[in-house]
Amino acid sequence: MSESASTDDKRLDMVLGDRLTQDEGWVYMTGMQALVRLPIQQRIRDISNNLNTAGFISGYRGSPLGRYDMELWNASDTLEHYNVVFKPGVNEDIAATAAWGSQYVGTFPGATVDGVFSIWYGKAPGMDRSMDALRHANMAGTSPLGGSLLLVGDDHGAKSSTLTCYSDFNFLSVGIPLLAPSNAQEVLDFGLHGIALSRHSGLVCGMKLVTDVIEGGGSLYVSPESPNISMPESREGLSIQTFTPFVEQEHVLYEKRIDEALVYARENNLNEIVRSSREAKLGIVAAGKAYQDLMQALRALGVAESELGSLGLRILKVGMIWPLDDVVIRDFAAGLDTILVVEEKRPLLEDQIKSILYGEDEAPNIVGKFFGGQTYSTNRGEPAFPNSGEIDPTTIVRILSKTAVRVSPECGVAQPNFPDKPIDGYPAPIRSPSFCAGCPHGRSTQVIEGSRALAGIGCHGMAMMLDPTKTNTISHMGGEGAMWIGQQPFTEEKHVFANMGDGTYYHSGFMAIRAAVAANLPITYKLLVNGFVSMTGGQAIEGELSIDQIVSELDAEGVRKMALVSDEPEKFSDHEFPNSLTIHERTQLEVVQRDFRDYNNVSVIIYEQPCATERRRLRKRGQWHDPDKRVFIHPTVCEGCGDCGTVSNCMAIEPLETEFGRKRQINQSSCNKDFSCVEGFCPSFITIEGAKLKSHDQGDELPDLPNIPLPELPKIDGSWSVLVAGIGGTGVVTIGQTLAVAAHADGLYSSNLDVTGLAQKYGAVLSHIKVSANADQLTSTRIANGEADTLIGADVIVSAGDEVLATLVPGKSRGVVSTHLTPTADFSRDPNWNIDETLLISRLDTALENNLLKLDSIVLAERILGDAVYANTLLLGAAWQMGGIPVSHEAIMRALELNGVAIEMNRIAFELGRYAQHDLKAALNLIQDNSFKEAVSETLDEQIERRAKFLVEHSNEALADKYLTLVNRVRDKEALFSSSEDLTEEVAKYYFKVLAHKDQWEVARLYADPNFKQALKETFDGKLKLSFHLGGWPFGTKIEGSEKIIKAEVGGWVMLAFKLLAKFRGLRGSILDPFKNSPESRAARALISQYENDIETILDQINEENLDAATRLASVPDLIRGYGHVRQRKTVEANEFRMKNLAELLGQPMAPKDNIIAKAS
Repeated sequence: MSESASTDDKRLDMVLGDRLTQDEGWVYMTGMQALVRLPIQQRIRDISNNLNTAGFISGYRGSPLGRYDMELWNASDTLEHYNVVFKPGVNEDIAATAAWGSQYVGTFPGATVDGVFSIWYGKAPGMDRSMDALRHANMAGTSPLGGSLLLVGDDHGAKSSTLTCYSDFNFLSVGIPLLAPSNAQEVLDFGLHGIALSRHSGLVCGMKLVTDVIEGGGSLYVSPESPNISMPESREGLSIQTFTPFVEQEHVLYEKRIDEALVYARENNLNEIVRSSREAKLGIVAAGKAYQDLMQALRALGVAESELGSLGLRILKVGMIWPLDDVVIRDFAAGLDTILVVEEKRPLLEDQIKSILYGEDEAPNIVGKFFGGQTYSTNRGEPAFPNSGEIDPTTIVRILSKTAVRVSPECGVAQPNFPDKPIDGYPAPIRSPSFCAGCPHGRSTQVIEGSRALAGIGCHGMAMMLDPTKTNTISHMGGEGAMWIGQQPFTEEKHVFANMGDGTYYHSGFMAIRAAVAANLPITYKLLVNGFVSMTGGQAIEGELSIDQIVSELDAEGVRKMALVSDEPEKFSDHEFPNSLTIHERTQLEVVQRDFRDYNNVSVIIYEQPCATERRRLRKRGQWHDPDKRVFIHPTVCEGCGDCGTVSNCMAIEPLETEFGRKRQINQSSCNKDFSCVEGFCPSFITIEGAKLKSHDQGDELPDLPNIPLPELPKIDGSWSVLVAGIGGTGVVTIGQTLAVAAHADGLYSSNLDVTGLAQKYGAVLSHIKVSANADQLTSTRIANGEADTLIGADVIVSAGDEVLATLVPGKSRGVVSTHLTPTADFSRDPNWNIDETLLISRLDTALENNLLKLDSIVLAERILGDAVYANTLLLGAAWQMGGIPVSHEAIMRALELNGVAIEMNRIAFELGRYAQHDLKAALNLIQDNSFKEAVSETLDEQIERRAKFLVEHSNEALADKYLTLVNRVRDKEALFSSSEDLTEEVAKYYFKVLAHKDQWEVARLYADPNFKQALKETFDGKLKLSFHLGGWPFGTKIEGSEKIIKAEVGGWVMLAFKLLAKFRGLRGSILDPFKNSPESRAARALISQYENDIETILDQINEENLDAATRLASVPDLIRGYGHVRQRKTVEANEFRMKNLAELLGQPMAPKDNIIAKAS
């Protein structure tokens, strides 16, 4: 094995709680956790200075600060010990007002402390809505022993926001100094500086936090004396008073306090010249995340110390971006030819620098948004950094190289050592976010035909992504539906729906409903009550409202028509509601919407169902009832129609490829037991009580893995970068943090960044991990283009995307990828969804020059360890064994232990991954085959033979002979025109399909088949109690007020009926067949007749020119799927395709749309 830290340097005795309690030294924490340590560290400093203070924290969650409140709750005991009070706000402006109020402690009698420092948090839109409160607070001032810090999360790329977020000018407009940390260490250090600056100057102080900073983490240094803070001499008249005349407030703010902020920044070196050559001609200015990007760009250009080619280089790292210190700018600019200002979004730094240097002798040229000139002037130069969007190291390299050449054409600046573009040639796949498995949003946001909905924020916003024609015009938080007030008087559109969550309702949304009532609008609010703020991590709603309280409020506001729709309506049978409210089962949502659409005033549909993901988390902790019920799909009964996905929008429904085509299966690991899918009109769904997934708990028999050689771990040159790519909600972030913690425990230094956005909703997630023997090497958390040493691909779609491929370098990078193809959100809407996995693998092979291990980690984890949840740990083991992780085995084992979840099973998964990398074939041999996973590569003769045998079981030898006769006739005819057998294969598949119609006899036979029981046995343990969900006669019933049929749940006794029907299936079509004249049976017979006629037409008319049309015509039954009304609808759609190809076959104009099947049914 390669060198790692010495035993003395290792930190294997570390615990995760060190981040709150360790007094001094290196600890592992994320930027978010640094914000939790911040008030604790401030109190430690105050206590050491004999100051009697306290802390107060309030705000409202929002990415990238979505989990701050959860981290604070987790640290509640420690916060209480240090007299820090956390009270989350109902909304941002109320929280800002509360934080402002804390500064008055000590100015009125009764105070128990001498001062309270306050911390307000929120994302940029939250600051927007709080500007009035913040302006008042900053005008009023702060306490000399208090201080006020604003934490604002900016989402520059709108990764999880309704707009691109940029708050910098908000601070400027109210006179609040703004600090911009560039990493997690500075989050802690600048936070402490911010409170000290606020105490000294009397100003509120802001801190800008973007994803790369706040979601990044790693090894941080803590000490009672770190950072070193120097408090300038205090100045009278700056602090908050019980009352200050309003005009005088402005004078104190702009004539005194801001000057003192600059004094503090200057004395504490917040703006620092970090590199400088004696002969520097080019200076670069950057702050925050842009400084991270700059450091990556310089490494890509091979810059050592302060030399860029033959150019001397000077770099200014700005910590306080407003107001900008003129002293440091003049010192920095002295002797420079050109200053390059690297900043995202608007030119805040650039404009201040130009203002400071305007009129100076020999002032340098300034390149920022343009190569010369003002941003919006008509004589500006060539574009440089964009005025919108985001920048990255690649952009900086391009602009920096161009700038250097302009300064000195002979400078010899090296070209970047990473590619500008990823591998070309194949379209880049995208994994878009979607609703979680079993999410109530997936159902509550569905809109009836002929209507549209105004989008809500948060998870509701994804309804707009899924179908913007039905759900659109998203508003800010609390403005849901209010756009209709301005539209309705000027349109013939009679009515709209508006989506809103209970979190938004409590935050400010009820005001929008009040406004709609005041305007007498024909609008229906669909208020989803799921009990949690799901988008930001599943927090409970502050001051949580019950259904009864919500109904009472709406009734008091004047809403006179309400409905309560629930997955468990019986819960409300004994509640006393006003007569204006009706209660419904969720299957009646469509009927309720149609009724409410015709109401000419404000109405509200309350859709009550808890958040599926939070229910799952709480069930794992034993804090929520876990129903003894699982869903299973009989694959041979399944028609692959997709109605289950249409009803539920559930991502736990996945494709199952079989020799009879694509079917559906339930991913038992991700199923959240919503059971909406069962309502799909299909008899293939079974619910099972008493079922436990086959798994390996401690004590169960597990594979006895052999000892294998330890790998040679890589040597770290500067830093080592590992990129983990996968799907949100599957443990990618856990793997990233496990690696970072392991490196820290190994005595190394680490950083990690989790790029999630909406990823917890089945979108793409990337975890960037860097490891170094020197903390100074970790200047940036994000892995730049061409910087990845190792790829751990937990999802092949995300791994083969452009963003990931751009980080890889052929010959340098290595990787392991799971070949398991997990469907995207498109599958729930498109039953024929398909992505060519071979192209994805080809992209990765090319990017890694075949230095890639490919294995199906999901199959290995499920079949050997009993649960797909261990798949990512398995991949980690494989990556470590291939020499891709520069961290010791004992450190990784310690990190898995510290994670505290299924420790022993995760250790075994890691070792199984090592074994798979060492000998994949041997690892695969540990798998017990599942007879239901039958998708195999067969010859055409084998396909035909299999289908003929199936038809014998379906009916008799005569039906099989009929099948073989027609297939062989087509085969002989096709051979006259083509060497391929495409037409024959289509006829072999789809003539079989129409002959093997799944009527009641056949469904019964398939359930009575021993293969069904075997499949259950291989999936579940326990004494199984089966329930079947049947919609055919005599079980199906119509929903009141609708033509839609709802299935009935039928007990296990029906298996006796199935066996009886299977035994007497020879009665099919006879006078004793009770199903003979049903619409479905008549349609099935008509389809057989029509298909046979079409094949006869093909045999009569086929030639070389129309062979393709003939082949497409023969495939028409593939479009006819499902049961009952689903099949009838698909038949109508398929007939148009049939008529088009029939006309092309005959060389005639398209014939009239004669659909004999629809007529027959």
